[in-house]
Amino acid sequence: MLDKTALVLTIIGALNWGSIGLFRFDIVAWLFGGQTAVISRIVYTLVALAGLWCLSLLFRHDGDVVENIER
Repeated sequence: MLDKTALVLTIIGALNWGSIGLFRFDIVAWLFGGQTAVISRIVYTLVALAGLWCLSLLFRHDGDVVENIER
């Protein structure tokens, strides 16, 4: 469950960075009242933590990842 949640948050972050890179438009800031708004900063922090968690996927044994996904 944690792996899937982290993956979803990482995808959200990737889409947000893609929109910034392509269109200079920050979706998170637009939705939550600017980059310095508390909720935006929480979302940015959660996305960063999710990205760090997803790094652990690179170092797991294949059986561990499959076992976690099936749960």
